[in-house]
Amino acid sequence: MNLSFFDQFMSPCLLGIPLILLALLFPALLLPSPNTRWITNRLSTLQSWLLHSITKQLMIPLDKKGHKWALILTSLMALLLMINLLGLLPYTFTPTTQLSMNMALAFPLWLATLLTGLRNQPSISLGHLLPEGTPTPLIPALILIETTSLLIRPLALGVRLTANLTAGHLLIQLISTATTALLLIVPSVSILTALILLLLTILEVAVAMIQAYVFVLLLSLYLQENI
Repeated sequence: MNLSFFDQFMSPCLLGIPLILLALLFPALLLPSPNTRWITNRLSTLQSWLLHSITKQLMIPLDKKGHKWALILTSLMALLLMINLLGLLPYTFTPTTQLSMNMALAFPLWLATLLTGLRNQPSISLGHLLPEGTPTPLIPALILIETTSLLIRPLALGVRLTANLTAGHLLIQLISTATTALLLIVPSVSILTALILLLLTILEVAVAMIQAYVFVLLLSLYLQENI
């Protein structure tokens, strides 16, 4: 029983070929195809409005130098948002429940922000490792602590996204299993657990959107520190 709960986090395979790449590319197929006209229907209008709103929110913490990253951050936000939401559908696989994938997204982008700061303003970037006015005896310890907190950022990004989505999927599966098991034994309790399952599903939809936003927002804040 315990193993079956975690089977949903295993990458599906067909003839021994992992299908995680297909799961990553599928959200792009749901986007409307480009046309000669900017706005062709209501779906395109909604998509344009949503992307504009996301870009505006992500660019608020950044100055004009950081606006060069608008395409990368907005694309990442749209990818994570669609993958997280599609993963809530029955019999689907959520790639963002894999720590390896989340780290593959977090580490290169975090490293890019760090290298951008070291290239453009090395003294200010290195100055973040030692707060101004630090007593001399505490300097080695503070440098070590700040360096550790800096290096742990990509790990925190990946673990946060993975843990939140994994916990939500496990809760949904546990409560749905309880609802099915109690249906014939105690129907009244089964109806109550079904109601809890509905509320939890709504909560997980919100969590899927919030976690995608938090992931990209933290990257934009790391970028702002280095530009």
